[in-house]
This record gives sequence, C-alpha cells and structure tokens, in this order.
Amino acid sequence: MPGEQLRHGLGVKDVVRRRRDRARVVDAGSVPQSAKRCQHQTGCARVFGHRGILVSVVGAVRGDRVPDTKPRHGSAFGSASRPLVEIYDTAIFDLDGVVYVGGEAVKGAPELIAKMRDAGVLAAYVTNNASRPPAAVAERLRRIGVHAETADVVTSAQAAARLVAARVPSRARVLVVGGDGLAAALAEQGLTPVWSVAEDPAAVVQGFHPDVGWRLLAEGTAAVESGLPWIASNLDSTLRTATGRAPGNGLLVGVIAGATGRRPVVAGKPEPALFAETMLRVGADRPLVVGDRLDTDIEGAVRSAMDSLLVMTGVTDVVTLASAPVGLRPTYASSDLRGLFEPHPAAERVPQGRRCGGWTASRGRDADDIELVGEGDVDDALRVLVSYCWDRADTTGEAPIADRVASAWRAAAA
Repeated sequence: MPGEQLRHGLGVKDVVRRRRDRARVVDAGSVPQSAKRCQHQTGCARVFGHRGILVSVVGAVRGDRVPDTKPRHGSAFGSASRPLVEIYDTAIFDLDGVVYVGGEAVKGAPELIAKMRDAGVLAAYVTNNASRPPAAVAERLRRIGVHAETADVVTSAQAAARLVAARVPSRARVLVVGGDGLAAALAEQGLTPVWSVAEDPAAVVQGFHPDVGWRLLAEGTAAVESGLPWIASNLDSTLRTATGRAPGNGLLVGVIAGATGRRPVVAGKPEPALFAETMLRVGADRPLVVGDRLDTDIEGAVRSAMDSLLVMTGVTDVVTLASAPVGLRPTYASSDLRGLFEPHPAAERVPQGRRCGGWTASRGRDADDIELVGEGDVDDALRVLVSYCWDRADTTGEAPIADRVASAWRAAAA
C-alpha cells in the first residue's frame, strides 16, 4: 500500500531522498505485470516488490539502453562515445581490488572517486562481506581518503535480511549463524536475531564472521534440517586477511549443506539480490557496476542486466579476461578507474582480426599465434586483444592459449 513504512527501516521518502528524480516508488497495482518481475532470478521479485510497493529500477528491471552507448555484442566489448561519467548516474563499486587492496587505497582511487562525485555521479560501495555493518565499512573507506557515508555502503547482510523478511512474518525470530553485521541488518528489517534453535526461529540466515564455530554451526544445522528457510549472505570460498587467504562463508555454508543435504538461497554477488538491494537504497537510474572479479562483480552485473566496467587493479589479468565465457564478460574494461573519464571506442572487425584506436589484433604466423601491433592508448590495446580472443573462442569453441595472449600483451605494454 502506498505510504506504508517499508520493513527495511526506510519510508517512501527515504527511498527517494538520495535521487528524487531517479527512483520512483509506485503502487504495484498500477505497473504492468511484465515490469513486476526480474527475469534473472526468481527471488528478485521479492526484492523489488514488497507489501504492495514496487520500486521501478529503470535500467535493471526494464533493460532500457543507456544513451550514447552500444551494448556488448557477441565477441566484442560495448562502446561509449562519451566518458562514462557523462553517461551513467551511479557507480556501484566493489571494494577489494577496486578501491583498496589490503589496508591501502588503490593508487589514485580516492582522487578519481572524488572527481567522479564532483561530476555528479553517485558512488555506492557494495561488499559480499557480511561481518561488518555499513558504518564500519564507511569508516574504513574514510581512513584511506575515500569520502563515504554509511548510506553509501550496501552489504550482502542487508540483501540477505531483505530476502529473509520476504519469507517470515514481521518481528519474527531469525537464527543468526554469523555476527553483528547480520544481526544489525535483521533488526533494520524489523526482525529479531537469535542465536539458538531453542528460541524457536522462523528462518536461518548465515554469513561470515571470524567467531563462527562448531556450536553455532550445530545450531544452524539443526534449524536447517528442520526445514526452515535458509538464506546465505554469499558463497565466497575464501577471503583475504592480513596473513593471506582464509576460509570464507562458502566453506562454512558447505558444512551445514553437507550435514543436511540442503542448499540455501544466496543474497550476495553474483546473485542479483545484492544489486537489487543497492538499486533500491541509492535510487539509481543508469547504474554502472565497477569491479575486478569476473565471477562475482561481472557475472552479477550480467545477471542483473547492468552495464559493467572491469578494472585491472585486482585479481583479473589479461589472460583470464581473454578467456572469459560470455556470461562473465564486462561491458567495458580499463587499466584502472581512469576508465570512468574516457570514451570507450569499439573494437571493430577488420580482415583477420580486430582494430581499436591505433591497435590491431590478428592471427600470427600460425593458427595459435596472436599479433598485436600498433601504438597509442594501452586500454585500446586491451580492448582489441581481448575482443580478438573472444572472437576466436566463440568461433572455434577453444579458449586462446594463455602464453600466446600473455606474450602479445607484454609486447604491447612494453
């Protein structure tokens, strides 16, 4: 019902306050049936629609084409005739590998994000980590020089809590297999976090926290085995710590899944629920997902029908990008966040290959060789090399040979 207070703790005015001319809160009864359901995941309808209220997220739900761009088509990147900051109204940033690496900011990231905000583009910071509440994430960003308010941060815990709220009554008790980030997200939804199956929970929500141990996993196992709805914040198998890789929430979810034979509904990347949560909270009209991982950031953008920019400051290298299957290919790619301030020309087909700017990629002396020649912007070289490799993979069904891609790229970047 229009005007009803949403259970995520924000009223209608709050939903539209950050971008009044972008987010539209309307009576669901006045919206065509075709616009009420996201086609990328069955759970999305529950995220966008809530108690008779539907938030129409134009780019993600209706799939409108962003002006001055051409979509990624088959074996090529998308193209943009103007800088991306002049085309998109919101950048949805992944954090690790994009904004910071470990405890340090990615070189130039704070200044470039500030420049983007000065251009009128909204910044949203999205994380699969459910252990920290948004205020803690915003504080960490401010410590490395990135302007961030609590409302700018959206976590998988918040997306998970909304999925739980769609399945249980208001003020229901929910068993938390996790930490304070999940508990706070449930409370924001008007739900009651509990820590024991003896407290008669109506659902189970699971997210990473370093203090999750055998006893809490046993409580979660008992609750899941009883048939209660089970929501996981994410399925990341590992996470980064100061000492290196460590087990992530996906492995802890696997403990309960192995004991019960069930699988949870998942909120975090690459599932669309976290992107839908972000759209709902920031009110974006033309969002651009900015990430460094193909299997979370880019796949999530593809499944949410959002354009994406892959930056090469994190875990993805040129060989991995050149070998990406269709569902993991970004709309754009650039060396770093400077790609937000540049046009992205198309990598056009030419005899035996592709051309972009001053660079051409084509077949070398034998079928497996790649010849990348030219001069100019190194990002044009990246676009043309990757597009050529996608062409070959889509035509022959075989991924490019890694050392040939690496050799061509080293020669161009030298």
